[in-house]
Amino acid sequence: MAKIALFDLKIRYDHTTMNDIIPIAYWQALLAVVDCGGYAQAAEALGKSQSAISYAIQKLEEQLGVRVFRQEGRRAVPSPAGQVLLQRARLLIEHAQGLDSAARQLAKGREPLLRLAVDALFPDWLLLQALEALSPDCATTRIEVLETVLSGTDDALLRREADLVITPRIPQGFSGEPLLQIRFVAVAAPAHPLHALGRALEWSDLRQHRQLVIRDSGTRRQSAGWLDAEQRWTFSHPTSSIHAACAGLGFAWYPELRIRAELADGRLVPLPLREGRHRYAMLYRIFARPDFPGPACREMADALERLIRQSGLSVESAAPGG
Repeated sequence: MAKIALFDLKIRYDHTTMNDIIPIAYWQALLAVVDCGGYAQAAEALGKSQSAISYAIQKLEEQLGVRVFRQEGRRAVPSPAGQVLLQRARLLIEHAQGLDSAARQLAKGREPLLRLAVDALFPDWLLLQALEALSPDCATTRIEVLETVLSGTDDALLRREADLVITPRIPQGFSGEPLLQIRFVAVAAPAHPLHALGRALEWSDLRQHRQLVIRDSGTRRQSAGWLDAEQRWTFSHPTSSIHAACAGLGFAWYPELRIRAELADGRLVPLPLREGRHRYAMLYRIFARPDFPGPACREMADALERLIRQSGLSVESAAPGG
């Protein structure tokens, strides 16, 4: 079995004055026994002797005054108290890893890798401006951008595949800040038959024509907005869908900021719907580790907020209407 890579917190306890503090190594041993399936496997995974693992569990139980395991045949199974402690132990280890990572990042100046998960609703030109605005101190930071749709952003957070996330909803267990309000507009190419009707459109008019939609990039395959057309073409990326709309192959609701060039040069024209021409969504900024965002992660978030404010698109200035 391959050894588990563990962080090494340089902590020393003075047991003459801090007898009640349980070393993190004891909690690591507890998690390893459960996750690896036994004392021997935990010892191999942690690169320690089995007696060292047994000693850690014994001392843990002594200091807590509870039994964390019970024997079922030859297997050590968490007791009811152990189950509760396991949940807390995972949080403790996660926070300790975050602290250790933050300390290493600060020592280096900037983190070596910054991972962004950005929902396709966010205008790409704003994202590129923010990336360009990063200081020279971030020149050595590699940046990975994951473009997501709907629950794909949730997956990136839950799998710890992103450090900074822009998403239209905040998954359970996370907190976020409102970043940008997005207005969707119903559009089609100027030569599309819907424009030729020459009157305000009803929902029944839309049902007779092809709708272009974007597939959820996550595992939950969620949907959003009006999806009642008899014909639909589904794309995995907004760019392909927008190109199809410009070619007259269907109608769609797009974020207005994402198609501003197509609207300006007339390749796409708003549909004269009697109602529902516009809908709105709020995008949020979420730090995967809110207590320990790295310097480059924080700087990227600040750049995004600054550019949105300078463009007059801040949440405070946005007001639904029209």
